[in-house]
Amino acid sequence: MGLTETLKAISDPVRRNILELLRNGKMSAGDIAEKFDLTNATVSYHLSQLKKAGLVTENKHKNFIYYELNLSVFEDILVWIQQLGGKGNEKS
Repeated sequence: MGLTETLKAISDPVRRNILELLRNGKMSAGDIAEKFDLTNATVSYHLSQLKKAGLVTENKHKNFIYYELNLSVFEDILVWIQQLGGKGNEKS
């Protein structure tokens, strides 16, 4: 997915909160859902949007789906942001 879609995915506060939860390591969908006052379907929708944007990966283990951060996408965003401040953008 492109940068526009990735930034759109992280523009939602619930999705940002999910990403913050995943900073500590992988979590099951059920464990993530317990942290929110939302229906499981709503949390599942947010997880699917994060997955679609490439921000998280999912791994199935028995009857559970575990999500974790895809750090390479965040690295790409940081590179893009650093390039914005690079040479050629300096004001005189």
